[in-house]
Amino acid sequence: MDFENFEKILEFAIEKEQEAVRFYEELSSQEAYAAGKERFLEFAAEERKHEEMLRNFTKENLENFESAPVPDLKRSDYAVDFNYSPGLPYSDVLILAAKREEKALALYSALAEKAEMEEQRKIFEFLAREEAKHKLALETILDDHMAKIGD
Repeated sequence: MDFENFEKILEFAIEKEQEAVRFYEELSSQEAYAAGKERFLEFAAEERKHEEMLRNFTKENLENFESAPVPDLKRSDYAVDFNYSPGLPYSDVLILAAKREEKALALYSALAEKAEMEEQRKIFEFLAREEAKHKLALETILDDHMAKIGD
């Protein structure tokens, strides 16, 4: 991937957010569990907000960016990769979604490490942090769900 300028990074990130919207909308349309449907629509809305934020993002926004660490429950880190299929248990759907966020986090973190310019590094770190927040939210939901069902 060649990110010759700030705008190319934003275009790439916007495409990734659009993919995430489609992913969560698809999960919502397939999910039998009512709370799951609602939760995935909330995540789709969150991804839309990120897309909008990226569309309005400027270099000046990076000046106020703080790279505070986001806790990692590592729940999805130990799960095996698998594909979505209708009828998956809610816990598996949550793991699948957390794995997706985990991969996005890893991608943006790797891009930040390889960035040649400070502004590139900062925006990739910002995007990685956003994905880390999503991963944390999904893993927290998963933990709460598993506690309810006695796991």
